[in-house]
Amino acid sequence: MAYSVSGRTREIGVRMALGAQPKNVLALVMRDGLIVTIVGVAFGIIGAFEATRVLGSQLYGVGTTDAATFTVVSFLLAVVALIASYIPARRAMKVDPMVALRYE
Repeated sequence: MAYSVSGRTREIGVRMALGAQPKNVLALVMRDGLIVTIVGVAFGIIGAFEATRVLGSQLYGVGTTDAATFTVVSFLLAVVALIASYIPARRAMKVDPMVALRYE
């Protein structure tokens, strides 16, 4: 997300120059991060269900499709991903439109 935000500095500067509020910029970046997070968690769960067939004999004390494990791990990964999106989003909120327009 940090790379994406740095690549969109000019766009964010134009949005802010046209009147976008910092909360709108935060919402824009967080929405993008949320979409990536949801898609990643969905594909991860599908991949994990497929991997349990192969790794089922190596799991001790945990069922191959233990709902609690899948839920907790997915939730923790989503929280970490959203925190990783919030940090660049907070930095994007502080972009000075004039500096961003002169960027590059």
